[in-house]
Amino acid sequence: MPTSSLVRVACVQMEPRIGDTNANVAHSLTLIGQAADAGATLIVLPELANTGYVFETREEAFALAETIPDGPTCRAWAALAAERGLHIVAGITERAGTSLYNSAVVIGPQGHIGTYRKMHLWGNENLFFEPGDNGFPVFHTAIGRIGVAICYDGWFPETYRLQALQGADIVCVPTNWVPIPGQAEGREAMANILAMAAAHSNSLYIACADRIGTERGQPFEGQSLIISYTGWPVAGPASRTGEEIVVAELDLGAARSARNWNAFNQVLRDRRTDVYAEMLGSDIRRGWY
Repeated sequence: MPTSSLVRVACVQMEPRIGDTNANVAHSLTLIGQAADAGATLIVLPELANTGYVFETREEAFALAETIPDGPTCRAWAALAAERGLHIVAGITERAGTSLYNSAVVIGPQGHIGTYRKMHLWGNENLFFEPGDNGFPVFHTAIGRIGVAICYDGWFPETYRLQALQGADIVCVPTNWVPIPGQAEGREAMANILAMAAAHSNSLYIACADRIGTERGQPFEGQSLIISYTGWPVAGPASRTGEEIVVAELDLGAARSARNWNAFNQVLRDRRTDVYAEMLGSDIRRGWY
């Protein structure tokens, strides 16, 4: 029986403008359409793609935030997903009552599938957002098991490990990477290196969609890429400065079967769970691995 589960994945590298939500969403729809025209059925957008990132006050962030899934941004993305038969993972500024979250929505052809809230807040995000409170969910979809991480989450190996342990095939990463101190001129982003290592050590695909530009004095890195479960990029990295769409055709089912590296070694089963907790002390239920 054939076991191939080919999915064409696209990471959209774009430049949101702070506070210009209507224009940002309209532009994202255009770029999503271009990715779909290239055959992509799973499309990833950057972190806070609808609002921009560098808020000056919590009041500004709150005014730009939307509820999920009934806010205008989610409705617009869901309409296009339904029209084109797409799965979309996109960063959004979420309002839940009086709380704000740096979130990402997972949307399919039938609408909203789930929401991930960034677990590890970076810098001034701590002034505006609550830390994520729904853990590391893995969303079972028609095209495969999708996990999500946002930007600074990628600096914590537990982010990817807990999703791999739940059977994730791919982790989609909406992100706003910034330069890291000590980074040599022309050197690839530290985040790329971390994502490649995580893909290899967990045997899963990782698709990172970064933004570009400079916003209120903060430059962003670009270099969006899609990484195989081998740890090597299969699309990208994109440039540091241009809007681009990187696309790769992935066999999502292969990520799980490839965890058996040879006759002796399976990267998740070889862990010494007699020495450390199998699920890292979390109450997450183990999935297939």
